[in-house]
Amino acid sequence: MREKNLYEPFSISVRTLEECPIEHTHSFFQLVYILSGHGKHCVSEHKFPYQPGHLFLISPQIRHSFEVERTTQFFFLQFNNIYIQSNALQTENIQRLEFILQNANHRPGCILKNQTDRSLVGALIEALVREAVNRDLYDREITQQLVNTMIVVVARNIAKYMPEKINGGSEEKIVDILNYIQSNIYEPDRIRAEAICSRFGISANYLGRYFKKHCGETMQSYIAQYKTTLITHRLEHSDRRINELVVEFGFTDESHLNRFFKRQKGISPKTYRQQFLNSGLGRKASL
Repeated sequence: MREKNLYEPFSISVRTLEECPIEHTHSFFQLVYILSGHGKHCVSEHKFPYQPGHLFLISPQIRHSFEVERTTQFFFLQFNNIYIQSNALQTENIQRLEFILQNANHRPGCILKNQTDRSLVGALIEALVREAVNRDLYDREITQQLVNTMIVVVARNIAKYMPEKINGGSEEKIVDILNYIQSNIYEPDRIRAEAICSRFGISANYLGRYFKKHCGETMQSYIAQYKTTLITHRLEHSDRRINELVVEFGFTDESHLNRFFKRQKGISPKTYRQQFLNSGLGRKASL
């Protein structure tokens, strides 16, 4: 497995590939936008379908690759911590922004959560490609502003997954616990209270109080909501069958998944997907 480095604050490129290089890691952040084609994004042991309009954020040191099923045109935007911390990003809360990006390691699939941001990102990338091709007057300055906007839009979408009370000033242990839950969300035995207590060397009673104090909800509630968010994303943006979701998320059978999803959403996964498709949002998201 290879590790790639970045020797400038940010870089932009467009590549058309019929196959993707072997699994690798980066020492920097990478945003990958799908201009055309389809296939699967492979992150560690998990795979997420991609299609035009999907945007992925790959954090430093995350193993990943792409399985290209149809010749794909990729847009790559690479940037590092130096760029985030520099004066280039004119935002008052750089620490909050950096925290969100650093803790995005396990966000699955496309990170864009609403149609408005999908349209905005599409326009930003079109403008970035145009500036890179034309090399007109002040192209570097315009490109930097577009890159800044892209990074902030990405952070906004990722932040929607995170508990409101978790931020750059939070204790390191609660951040570690959340990262552990997110990275093991597909393996129920590893995110049981006793497993987490053993992993972090704390008692069950203390874990419950500590988690609620810092996250504003119980750990069970957080896990259920996070898992529901991931399943909802699959139902909206992939063609995975219900029985495939059963296996992926460690449910005992389809009835188990149905009961879980109904408790969270009030309807079955199958009904949710059908309503989403009937609403027209599914068709818009694929454009």
